[in-house]
Amino acid sequence: MGQKTHPIGFRLGINKPWISNWYGGKKYSDYVAEDIILRKYINQRLSNAGISSISIDRTSKKLTITINTSRPGIVIGKGGKDVDQLREEIKQLSEIETQVNVSEIKRPEMDPKLVGENIAQQLIKKISYRRAVKKAIQATMRMGAEGIRINVAGRLGGVEIARSEKFSDGSVPLHTLRAVSYTHLTLPTN
Repeated sequence: MGQKTHPIGFRLGINKPWISNWYGGKKYSDYVAEDIILRKYINQRLSNAGISSISIDRTSKKLTITINTSRPGIVIGKGGKDVDQLREEIKQLSEIETQVNVSEIKRPEMDPKLVGENIAQQLIKKISYRRAVKKAIQATMRMGAEGIRINVAGRLGGVEIARSEKFSDGSVPLHTLRAVSYTHLTLPTN
């Protein structure tokens, strides 16, 4: 039995904010279920927009969704047409007044989820996993990261037996709460 601590839950209130900000009261379970549905819908609808995180804030009369993305132009569309359409679709799912904010990630090479998704996309395109991981490590370290650690697992290189390989550069102190920016990512397998 592994004794693993969830990296975001362990750091909540220290250097990681909550991804949902609201008080539910008796509607708590409804709000959690609705948050999950909204996040899944946005991630599916904007799958190629480089979404890093989706933050949801609620008041009694308003729902505010902030989408952090590396490609805001895809989310917004020409003249804000796509974001208006997304707002209407979300309003149908939640049935209260909805506001959608789009915030740009200036350095996507420093965001762990985006780096992981980039590596996953390259693996899907049958690019050598070593080359994809080493390019990602070089790009991240060039942008000024103190360290990076990547673990790829599965049928690497198309071989019959599954295995796991770890790559790292710099320092990644897991016990130092303020030093680590970590996002859990599940990569697709063949």
